Amino acid sequence: MQAKPPHSLPVLDIQHATVYRGDTCVFADFSFLLQAGEHAAIVGPNGAGKSTLLKLLSGEVHPLALDETRLCLFGQERWSVWDVRKHLGLVSHDLQRDYLICAEGLQVVLSGFYASNDTYDHQTFTQAQIARAYEVMRELRIDSLAGRMFGHLSTGEQRRFLLGRALVHDPSVLVLDEPTSGLDIKACFQYLDLLRTQIHKGKSVLLVTHHLHEIPPEIERVVLIKSGTIFADGPKTELLTEENLGRLFDQPLTLIQANGWYQALPV
Repeated sequence: MQAKPPHSLPVLDIQHATVYRGDTCVFADFSFLLQAGEHAAIVGPNGAGKSTLLKLLSGEVHPLALDETRLCLFGQERWSVWDVRKHLGLVSHDLQRDYLICAEGLQVVLSGFYASNDTYDHQTFTQAQIARAYEVMRELRIDSLAGRMFGHLSTGEQRRFLLGRALVHDPSVLVLDEPTSGLDIKACFQYLDLLRTQIHKGKSVLLVTHHLHEIPPEIERVVLIKSGTIFADGPKTELLTEENLGRLFDQPLTLIQANGWYQALPV
């Protein structure tokens, strides 16, 4: 297994970041801190900047190099994308959309060791790594699908294999982008149960979503983001209100809560 980063260091520390996507300024003077061992849900409408935050984490986009700007991952301002990926497991819509449909299930999980899309001839895997891949597949209850091609799997099965890909190197942090989007009720509940299991095992979780029902009871901090700005940041029980969410989404709504879960309904 990969060594874990020191628990005293923040997982993510963004200070005064300005980020462009093409000619569009997505973030201006944006700051966000996630401590080790902390769980948080980033909640906001489409276009709020959630996907850009994910791309900052993955190294696909970078902030402008301004004097006041700092971006630290696991306490490091200068870091290799490959080193960060040893400690951070990311499951995103872009990854699911772009993943090669001809890859077999086992290769999907093994590709997590190289952060690649499928496995390739020049990549080598030890017996320990292969054993770890099967261990993860059994844990996610997809080991019977190890020989099935990715393109022949259901959406829920694909999502589980991508979660396995994120878990195979035993990262300390999971970053999930709208994890149950496109899943039916049964698959949604099963996937959320798998996510809660990882939280109980001690992994930090950063969840990015606009669906309140995806936020497990164990995630107590929510960050409401709108138009590239943090609208509010604090305890879930205080911030998830009809007034706050109505302003966030520009839509009146009725909020219901049961057993630590939340859901928004029309007025």
